[in-house]
This record gives sequence, structure tokens and C-alpha cells, in this order.
Amino acid sequence: MKSSLVILYHREPYDEVIENGKRVYREKKSPNGIVPTLKSFFANAEASTWIAWKQVSEKEKTTFQPDMTYDGAGENCVVRRIPLTTDQVRDFYHITSKEAFWPILHSFPEKYTSDTSNWENFQTINRLFAEAACEKAADDALIWIHDYNLWLAPYYIRQQKPNVRIAFFHHTPFPAADLFNVLPWREEIIDSLLCCDLCGFHIPRYCENFVNAVRSLREVEVLRRVPVSSAFTSFGTALAEPEMTTQIRYGDRLVNIDAFPVGTNPDLIRDILSQPAADQHIQSVRDQIGDNTFIVTASRVDYTKGNEETLLAFERLLDRRPDLIGKINLMMVTVKSASGMRIYREVQRRIEQLVGRINGRFAQLNWCPVILSTEPVPYAQLVAYFKAADIAWITPLRDGLNLVAKEYVTAHGGQDGVLVLSEFTGSAVELPGAVLTNPYSSRSMDRAIDEALVMSAEEKATRMAPMYDALCRYDVQQWANHLFREARARSANLNESVETIPTSTADLPALV
Repeated sequence: MKSSLVILYHREPYDEVIENGKRVYREKKSPNGIVPTLKSFFANAEASTWIAWKQVSEKEKTTFQPDMTYDGAGENCVVRRIPLTTDQVRDFYHITSKEAFWPILHSFPEKYTSDTSNWENFQTINRLFAEAACEKAADDALIWIHDYNLWLAPYYIRQQKPNVRIAFFHHTPFPAADLFNVLPWREEIIDSLLCCDLCGFHIPRYCENFVNAVRSLREVEVLRRVPVSSAFTSFGTALAEPEMTTQIRYGDRLVNIDAFPVGTNPDLIRDILSQPAADQHIQSVRDQIGDNTFIVTASRVDYTKGNEETLLAFERLLDRRPDLIGKINLMMVTVKSASGMRIYREVQRRIEQLVGRINGRFAQLNWCPVILSTEPVPYAQLVAYFKAADIAWITPLRDGLNLVAKEYVTAHGGQDGVLVLSEFTGSAVELPGAVLTNPYSSRSMDRAIDEALVMSAEEKATRMAPMYDALCRYDVQQWANHLFREARARSANLNESVETIPTSTADLPALV
């Protein structure tokens, strides 16, 4: 049976483990993020295919079985794995994606290099994903593609299946046009994204950046611009936008553009916190730190995440506030990158050196100012840390969204806590109750943490309650529903007369 829904995502929807010498598939240990929500669409479709890559050896490749099903999904829900060798994965993911694309997407052109990139390998892998999608998809299927690793897949799919509906969601920032155009493959990427029926981004700023990049390279007509939804801050912070483009025409194709940020899973977080294990873990944290102020920050090891800036700000705090010595703790969870990610080794070293310096300067026999964790923390334990923390200090230099900030707010149920948040995260335009800061400015970082430390209980609740309510209304399920609904609606109206499309921003409804 051909699939009515095909999902292209780099991660497989399960954990593969070896038990008693046998390969088995289990639900993921860390159910945060979008995978569980995508799986619900995948499992509930009449017929669906999930396409991901799988690293195999040359020997395994000869006997590799690409299609499989797993418990929890019906027989008509197939996982198609694209077998890639170690060299293919290295060139595709660790080098081309992380050394060429990632720095440009996150506005770090000084870290960009295309010298070691393997564009031909990137094309090949995108073509393999597209061929698998076309093999599995019905002629009118919805093909849902995720993130920049698969930038070229829409073009290859459209060549083979001109009538399918293609929705693309960009999980990272989309940079300003002058930065994006540094990429020597910019035209191929834009031409591919213009094959989509719907291009989705987290926030309006990324939509506008995409449109500007398109207009710098191709002659397109802007058909619709609207005021941004009230769900987004429209002015006053780094990533704010008052209006956004929602439809363009390129040749005979209408491309719809929308902003719908990924949400949290409030039900899951509430369920975790209702368990006795969570209470025990929170109590254990409090028993160890006593009445101290507990600050938490969590991210991957990455130069975009601002870990060094956070540590330097914490060191300055202890320097100028000796009264806080012994009375405040910072827990930094910075998960190491996968092996082979050579670009992050130096970042890891600098983080560890800074933590060592701060602890060496300020630690006492019964107090360690910074607790550093570089190993993955189980999601339930991380949520308990969020709940126990008086302050979440989330200050990346650049981040497409940042779910950690939203998870912290959700864990506190709108009652207490303080979120210190970089204004260069996508979520900053959704969370106006956060203490926003500019991580490039020492003065701004110092001012933000000072404000958080003295905030009254009344002000905490006043700030957190509306953010919590908003996150509960627009959760991860609503994000997926939004994309799914818009992809179907927009593709159904591809032949509408452009004269009927409003081009004025007046009297247009909010997007969300």
C-alpha cells in the first residue's frame, strides 16, 4: 500500500538496542522534543512511511533490510532506513552540515569553512531520501521534510512526483540573506525550497530572512504580507518582526510561508512531576544545597550555546557579590557532542577550564559553586532539576528556538521561578515574561542575573503565569496540528486565482 503520509527526519523513531545478542527496538529513553508527536501522526495514518538514515558497515550493507515495522505502529506504518557508511555519515553530518551549514545558519561566518565539505555526498544522500519517499508515497501524499540536512530533498521529490504535497519545517534559525548567500550552493538550496507547498519556521524573523534570501537570488512575487500574530512580540527585542510574508509566487508555483514554533509537552512534564521519583529527586537536590539559590542551565556543547558567556557572568557575579559565596549554586548540563564532531572539542575544553577556574577560586570545603554534567541526563531527572531550580539561565548566542526555556516555565506551572533568556533565541519572542538579556554584552548579562536574584515572589508569578498558559495552549501537539492542517489546506488551493489573495496588511487575522 502506498503511503498517504511520508516523514523525512534524520532520527529513527525508536532506540535500537542489543539484548541477549538480539537486536530489539524500544521506545526512546528521552521522549522530549518532537519525535513522540511525529510518531503519533505516523502511527495513526492509514498508511505511512518514516524515512531516516542508519549508519552501517560495508559488510552490513550487503544484507541490510531497509524496511521494518515496530511495536506500537501498525503493519502499514513502515520505517525505511537509508544505509550510510561511516565515511558518508562523517561527510554528510559531521563535516558538511556542521562545518559549513551550521555556522552560517547561526550567524558565525568566522567559523564557516567549505574546504572540507563534500557537496556531492550531500546531494547523493538527499537524493536517496527523495527516492525512498517517492517509492513509498501515493501520488497525492503529504511529504513532511525536517530540517536543513534535507534541503535538497524537495527538488528531487518534485521532479519525480509533481503532484505530491511537500511541507518543509526548518528547526534551526534561517539567517539574514547576506549571511545565507555565503554558501556556494545557495541557488540549489533555494531552488529546492521553492519546490515546497509550505515552508515552516519557528518565528516570523526566520520567515522574513528566508524570503529576503529568495528575493536576492530569484525573481519572485510577494502575494501576501500580514501583521504577526499576537503570540509573538512584534517589536522591542532582537528577533521581533511587526509583519511577515506568508505567500510568494515563483513561476507557476505558490509557496506558502508560516511561523509556528515547536511547543513543549505539558502533559508529559506534569506526569513526570507527579511521580514519587520526581519528588525524591527534587528533595535530594534541596537536601544537598539547603537554602542556597539554585540556578540551572542545560544545552549541548556548542559554540552557539553561550556556555562560556554564562560561566564568565557567573564568575563576575561572585567577584562583585562576595556575600553570595557559599549561598548560590550553578548546575550546568552541557551534553558532549557525538564522537567525530571535531569542531566542538575545543569548546568542551574551554568550558571545563572555566568551570575549573571558578571552582578553584571560590570553592569551600562544603560548597562547590559550579556543578558540571557532560553526560546525557534522563529527561525525567532533567525536568526535576528544572522544578527544583530557582532560576533558569538560558543564554545562547543564537538558537533557533530553545525548548529548555519552555520546559522550565512548564515545570513551574506558572507559579514561581525566574527565566533569564537570551533575546537571540527564537523562544524570546514568545516569552515576554522572561528576563531578556543580550549575551554579547557583559553589562546586560550582569544586569539580568542581578534582577533575577532579587525578584519578588509576586513578580515571579506575574511573569510566569501568562507564559505557562500560552505554552499549555500551544503545545507540541498543536504545533504538529498546525503544520499538518496548513500543509493540506494550502496544497488544496494551489490553483486559486492570485487576484483573490489579499496583499494589504489591513484587516487580516492573526496567524496563530
